[in-house]
Amino acid sequence: MASFNDVAGNALLFFLVFGMSATVDIDMLVTQLKNAKAIGMGVFLQFFILPLCGFFVVKCFHLNESVGITLLVVTSSPGGSYSNWWCSIFNADLALSVTMTAISTIMSVVLMPLNLLMYCKYAYHADVVASLDFNSLFIALTVVISAIGLGIAASAKVKSTRFNNLANKVGNYAGVSLVAFSAFMSNTAGETQIWEHPWQFYVGVMLPCVLGILVSNVLTTFLSLNKPERVTLSVECCYQNVGIATSVALTMFKGDALGEAMAVPLYYGIVEAVLLGIYCTFAWKAGWTKAPKNVSFFTMVGTSYEVLSKDSQAIEDAKQKKDPDEEAVVDPLVS
Repeated sequence: MASFNDVAGNALLFFLVFGMSATVDIDMLVTQLKNAKAIGMGVFLQFFILPLCGFFVVKCFHLNESVGITLLVVTSSPGGSYSNWWCSIFNADLALSVTMTAISTIMSVVLMPLNLLMYCKYAYHADVVASLDFNSLFIALTVVISAIGLGIAASAKVKSTRFNNLANKVGNYAGVSLVAFSAFMSNTAGETQIWEHPWQFYVGVMLPCVLGILVSNVLTTFLSLNKPERVTLSVECCYQNVGIATSVALTMFKGDALGEAMAVPLYYGIVEAVLLGIYCTFAWKAGWTKAPKNVSFFTMVGTSYEVLSKDSQAIEDAKQKKDPDEEAVVDPLVS
């Protein structure tokens, strides 16, 4: 029988994904589904670049088995719905983020174990795949896909700006709650000893996130993607599901090795939150997001410009439809 923590975590996950999905206009989502260049680059960054960065760090820094294997699990586990929350509050391309979440969640069922099998066996000759909790992964997959489907269906059915804004607020509140809940669970899961490691640990665990941001910005700029799309794919690349790594660590390691392993997802979670917060703030000020760079920070994070841009487009379309009628009335008088 599922524990309270499992039920609470999955409930918050559902409301987060539902809220973000229901924020997105169905026409924007359909447009992003046809955006093969952005989606292809997102898949490439999530399932090739970041796992490769993790493997590169493990080999170059000669990380011990408990730290190295856990880091490889982190870099092979796409962040899913958390990235939607980041893209929402910093006003990147939320429609692309939701689309990427649906695609990467399905693909991770196959590609995540394949990456772990290849990189962990080559680095440590370890079988990490056997330690994965596939029941939990399947439940998370079901929650995410059902929430995306229901959220998109609700947005298409209601077609209301007020509903989109309300859904966005629900998703943001659920996201904040889920982050706090995950942090609490990480701190109570065991001895993490996060401040008792050599410098190689801190630099090594941080480096994949830094490299991911740099590489994703270079590649998306090279492809001439829209600036909000570049921000979204950078978030999608770097924000990982540290909960999977925590679960694997609890299964694989004992004693001191467990403490070392548990520190990896906790520290990476801190790093990704800080780095992405800084990156997204600079991206906003540089004009790379949908939010105006001259508004206050609290206005920017508290307003969904995804919804406002949809309203602006609707008003513009209405004007274009109205203008020909006006000209038809005026022209005979002028003549």
